[in-house]
Amino acid sequence: MPQATPKDIVIVGGSLGGLFTGLALKRLRKNLNVRIFERNPTALLHDQGAGVVAGQDTQDLFRKYDRNQTPLTVTSRQRLYLDKSGNVIDREDSVQQMTSWDLMYHILRANFDGIGSEYAKPPGPEEDEGTAVYEYGCTVTDIDAPPPSASQAASAPINLIVKRHFGETFTTTADLVIAADGPSSTVRSLYFPDVQRTYAGYVAWRGTVPETQISASATQAFAEKFIFFHTTGIQILAYLIPGHNGTLAVGERLVNWVWYVNYAKGSPEHTALMTDNSGKKHHVTLPPGGIRDDIWTRQKERATAVLPPQFAELVNKTEVPFIQAITDAIAPSAVLSSGRVLLLGDALANFRPHTAASTGQAAMDAMALAEAVGLGAGERELAEWEKKVVGYAEKMQRRGVELGERSQFGVHPLRG
Repeated sequence: MPQATPKDIVIVGGSLGGLFTGLALKRLRKNLNVRIFERNPTALLHDQGAGVVAGQDTQDLFRKYDRNQTPLTVTSRQRLYLDKSGNVIDREDSVQQMTSWDLMYHILRANFDGIGSEYAKPPGPEEDEGTAVYEYGCTVTDIDAPPPSASQAASAPINLIVKRHFGETFTTTADLVIAADGPSSTVRSLYFPDVQRTYAGYVAWRGTVPETQISASATQAFAEKFIFFHTTGIQILAYLIPGHNGTLAVGERLVNWVWYVNYAKGSPEHTALMTDNSGKKHHVTLPPGGIRDDIWTRQKERATAVLPPQFAELVNKTEVPFIQAITDAIAPSAVLSSGRVLLLGDALANFRPHTAASTGQAAMDAMALAEAVGLGAGERELAEWEKKVVGYAEKMQRRGVELGERSQFGVHPLRG
């Protein structure tokens, strides 16, 4: 079992999962020292331009740990399904909360290490919380976690090898290491080298459009609604999210859309799609600004030909789209090295986005882990934590595959 009361904790990965965990631990008690190592070389991660369905766990985490209670979500009150002509073929009353990656990230940074922005101001200091440090440009390349010794009151420190972006390599220590380094987790690969992300045969085109730039008919369709269109090999969806600097003001929000399209692995179409405008090939994400002009022109033409007019309008009015390949990956366990190294969030299981559960998984994992650490993070507490998070990961990973296979390679019951 790990040291009963870990004091020095290192989190690998400084996106949402790492910040969820770091903030939950920081709020736990004042004798914890929490360090996040993020490999990105800039002090702030760039706006991902992505909308997020904020499930209950995500909302609970911000309600519990954002001391300023920054407004977070846009409410969607219905789910609509359209046919090719843009007519509503099914309507379901369903209240869901929508937010954006960038708003969550900046609220978390304001609370974790006091980085203020137009999105969120840092709350005042509190006496009952631990220290928090966010170190960017740092890639953890190896971990040596000696097993705990029954003859010693405390386990030997965990050694981490960290490479800075500018070339310096150093060693640091921790009592507990938490891997929140995403679906391509380096830490997971150290323990499970055979667990690799596998391409599911389709990608998500993504983009946003200011609500002021869409037509009155499109505004009526998307206002306070989660809207879908399904046909053979295609699913597209859209919803409103916070706008510039996280504003929730009507008229200043963004319409976020996600368009799933099939591309066979290694096909000429797939290879061309994932090659950016400088000739670099990408495996998972083609970031904003990287899509070749000829590829984007053809995609807009395809949108006009195959999508309902409301969605075709969104695609054609998007200025900076990006692409994410849909992948699957799941580790067999979350508690490693006798409880001294842990996996959570996407590092544990990469869900397909149809579940709208990836962010919620990270929030749930983080809050449950803080509770386990608060109880001492002993063998029993970590076993219970692992049972909860792995059970959820296995269930939702299977569910994501089922939804994706039906959407892209089967017949959806609400096909338009």
